[in-house]
Amino acid sequence: MPPDLNAVRSYLLALQDSICAALEMEDGRARFREDAWTRAEGGGGRSRVLSEGAVFEKAGVGFSHVSGASLPPSATASRPELAGKAFHALGVSLVIHPRNPYVPTSHMNVRFFTTAAAANQGGPIENQKSKIENPTWWFGGGFDLTPYYGFAEDCVHWHRTAQAATGEHYPRFKKWCDDYFYLKHRAEPRGVGGVFFDDFNAPGFEASFSLMRAVGDAFIPAYLPIVKKRKATPHGERERDFQLYRRGRYVEFNLVWDRGTHFGLQSGGRTESILMSLPPLVAWRYDWKPDAGTPEARLYDVFLQPRNWADE
Repeated sequence: MPPDLNAVRSYLLALQDSICAALEMEDGRARFREDAWTRAEGGGGRSRVLSEGAVFEKAGVGFSHVSGASLPPSATASRPELAGKAFHALGVSLVIHPRNPYVPTSHMNVRFFTTAAAANQGGPIENQKSKIENPTWWFGGGFDLTPYYGFAEDCVHWHRTAQAATGEHYPRFKKWCDDYFYLKHRAEPRGVGGVFFDDFNAPGFEASFSLMRAVGDAFIPAYLPIVKKRKATPHGERERDFQLYRRGRYVEFNLVWDRGTHFGLQSGGRTESILMSLPPLVAWRYDWKPDAGTPEARLYDVFLQPRNWADE
């Protein structure tokens, strides 16, 4: 069956609502500010940012549905047959930067892409066709965890939740995540991984959509138990300094390697919404290395190493 654009859109809007509500409840103080926007070439979205919360220093949860008459270079580099094609791209993407250094930063994204007949472009999204004839389409998504101070039980919980959501696909999606969220210029993983997939359409639309929903729905059960467990852990200036230093790796990955960032900027997306994933404060140090045997060194020695957490 052809993809149902409106069904995907409705799910993503509801997912954004449910995640924001859960994060506000956990924070207990701050609320999301919503910024709705439109894109001249087609589509728009709503960006939500929570700032200076009791638990979350910054959290961004964005929904976007953009369309256009021609794909940007970042989308056609590996798929040259799509050059010049009209398209729809929908997704929810979030990044959470916690206040306490013992709470990991986390990222989640679920998305849908489809080519479209040129006649479907322009005008309000709700007036465009829901079912597109003979399109090229796929789903993608995943979530990953970036701790500053690692805890094995948190990593096991995170990966077992990801495994339950993705089932038989987990081993492949875990490796895909490990490979994708890797800073090649540092020869270093960004964190402890999770799951990641893209260009997914082999079982057909309904099965693929179901998998995407399973990943989106699993994020809060994967992340909030870790937040609850670590958010009151005592910490001082040393832990805060290390948190800011490691946030630099997050910035480097998003700006240098992330396909979603490149697609958004090259397709004329809204810069503020695309870059709302960046942390509010960050620090870089020249050629810094942790002292052997310290908790900071343990992050590198134990947690930023390939490991099958779900099997432990």
